[in-house]
Formats: sequence, structure tokens, C-alpha cells
Amino acid sequence: MKNKSAIIICGDPESTFNEILIKSLKNKDSKKLNFPIIVICSKKLFIKELKKLKTKINFQEFDKQKNLRKNKIYLIDIPLKQKKLTLIKKNEYIKKSFDIGLNLLKKENLLALVNGPISKETFLKGKYEGITEYLAYKTGSLNEVMLIFNKKLSVSPITTHIPINKVSQKIKKKVIIKKVNSINEFYKKFLNFKPNIAVTGLNPHCETFEGRNIEKTEILPAIKILKKNKIKILGPFPADTIFLEDNRKKFDVIVGMYHDQVLAPMKTIFGFSAINITIGLPFIRITPDHGPNYKMFGLNKSKPDSLVQAFNFINKYVSKA
Repeated sequence: MKNKSAIIICGDPESTFNEILIKSLKNKDSKKLNFPIIVICSKKLFIKELKKLKTKINFQEFDKQKNLRKNKIYLIDIPLKQKKLTLIKKNEYIKKSFDIGLNLLKKENLLALVNGPISKETFLKGKYEGITEYLAYKTGSLNEVMLIFNKKLSVSPITTHIPINKVSQKIKKKVIIKKVNSINEFYKKFLNFKPNIAVTGLNPHCETFEGRNIEKTEILPAIKILKKNKIKILGPFPADTIFLEDNRKKFDVIVGMYHDQVLAPMKTIFGFSAINITIGLPFIRITPDHGPNYKMFGLNKSKPDSLVQAFNFINKYVSKA
């Protein structure tokens, strides 16, 4: 391939992603992309969605022997019989899409992987905490980091998709240090600056509960070590006040201890004008910051904001790094 490309795995065929993808590709900003796009999905499903939306998108069949051109769309067809779409067939389709995409990423020097939302319950079946962890396993990565990115403020949870009663067991000094270092390196590489990072506590008001003060034993020691390593970091802060406007505007990233501690306020503030970036894989992985949204499937009411943000991020930062 002459030009580095971004791979898009459409994922769940019954999600709203194909609709969102087409709307994103028709967005005025997408006409300025300086990289080719490789879409991995059912060709029939893609064409059916185009007809439903009464629009046209020019695309070509992907051929790895040919040079790919900037701002052009190439498609790898994953055949799918939609009339009898059982859960088993749907999961086989999703797995094959990921296998082909990841294999291509291993062989080619590509920009990024973008995947559509996937049901963790029906596809992962409890084997992995989320798609982030699934991709980490498939690529042999040991230090994956979830970063919900917005240029005004980003958030990152130390633990991701685990039950709340298991969170305290997973908060370790070494884990915090590794993940914050990864975030710092990500900002330096792609955004060309060292971020100001805030870290929350776990307990309300960072106080001692249940006989263990995680703030003193794990979080604060990690922050002290990171400061010695020239990381711009402060905390731990109570999670109930760090997102107040006067507090959050001092920081580029807020690192929390569990998923909803930082994602709930993030979505309250920015809606879906953010993207989910996985750091620590052999490639940058981005996904829109929303789920499959089965209830909206086929209604033509889904907004493409998050995926447009993903394309803009790749275009502005990843393709020029």
C-alpha cells in the first residue's frame, strides 16, 4: 500500500453503525481525509443501507496488490445471509471481521483500527471484560488503556468493565503508574504536549472505608512516583467535585478508578462528542463512544458525531505523527 490506511470493522450487523458510517462518510469533513479507508463488512448489507438512506458512496473492492489512494473507500466483503441471521452466525461474522482486520494490521503499516459497537454480552460471553480487553488478548498486549477523548477534556478509568464490588481489588500502584505513563506518551506523540492530569480517589472524599485506605496505599504513592518522573499530575481528588467547571478546566485528562466514575460525568458534559481510544495496542484503536443501540436500528435517526470525531482525530493527529 502506498498510503497508510485506516481500517473500519463494522461489527454487529444489527447495530446502527452502518447507518452512522455512511452518514460520517458523507459529512463535509470526510471529504478532506488524507488517508484511504478500508471498510470490512457485508457488501450486501452496506449497499442495502445506502439504498435505505437514499444516498451514494463510491467504493472499490480492496486489492492489497494495488496502491490505495487518499480519501478513497475500499471494501472487504464478509458474506452474510440476513434472512436467517442467528446469534451464532452473527458472532461468526463479527469474529471473521476482526480476524481479517487484525491480520491486515499485522502485515501492513496501517494508521488505526476503527470498530463499530458490539454487544459484550452476546459476543464476548463473559470471556473478556470488553472489546478493549478482547483486542489486547488477540494482539498479546499487556497494558491497554481506555481513553475517552475530547480535545477539551479526556477521561480514563483505571478499571473498565468489571463489577463495582471488584474494583478495589484491581487498583494497584503499578497499574496506575503504567496507565498514566501510557496516556502521557500518547499525548506527547500525537498531540505534541504533556497533559495536565488529575487523578480521583476511590472512596467518597478520599476517606478511609472498610479498613483500607486505597488513596494512601496505592493512589498517592503512584502519583508521587509519577511526579518524580516529570509527569504533570495532581491528586487524589474527590470524584464528586473534580468535574465542576472551575476544577476540570485546569486539566486535560481526568483519571478515575472505575468506569462510571469518569464516563458518566464525561457523557453528561459532552454527550457523544467524544471518541473511545485504546492506547497500548500495536496500533491506535478508536470506536464511537456509544453502544450498538439496537432500538434505533433501521430508523435513520442516529447521529454520526462520534464517528466524525474519530475520522477527524485520525486525520489531524494520527496521520501526521
